[in-house]
Amino acid sequence: MLTDLPNLLTLSRIASIPVLVVLVALRLPVTDFAACLLFSAAAITDYFDGRIARGRRQTSNLGRMLDPIADKLLVGATLMLLAGQGRLSDWGLYPAIVILLREILVSGLREYLAALRVGLPVTALAKWKTGVQMGALGTLLAGDDSAQLLHLQFLPVSTIGEVMLWFAAALTLLTGWDYLRTGIRHAAAPSGALPRR
Repeated sequence: MLTDLPNLLTLSRIASIPVLVVLVALRLPVTDFAACLLFSAAAITDYFDGRIARGRRQTSNLGRMLDPIADKLLVGATLMLLAGQGRLSDWGLYPAIVILLREILVSGLREYLAALRVGLPVTALAKWKTGVQMGALGTLLAGDDSAQLLHLQFLPVSTIGEVMLWFAAALTLLTGWDYLRTGIRHAAAPSGALPRR
């Protein structure tokens, strides 16, 4: 049901995106910091919506559909904001491209495998990837100006964020390869040999 707490948390992640766009577009240290806090809060809902849904037995097809969509919208919008606002260095753009392309790849694989009634479960490594990726994006949203706002100008926040983004991209490649192998295995199997779930 749409008004169940897990679904409301997922919808709040989607609703936070326009606010995030406005905060980043203002290009002020205080709005950068607010964008970091908003993104972090939205990222945390990704952990709690599934946990609450399972704990309260409120899992639903709607929630299973909305959750990955909300994640991809939030990550995609943030990556485009950072790139469009010149908040990524030339080298920081490459891991951003890898992450965005992997999201598209996994979405396509899920759609294909869903037609075969084959699930594509989230691996433990993929959960680590998500955590590192969200941490990197939140750090990059904060940026060096937020560090000055907090009198922590000695911290190279943007550099730390880009290093984390490279690490997230490496995990992205590993998990994307795992998912791609699963998709290829099912695509190459004879039609009568496909498992049904």
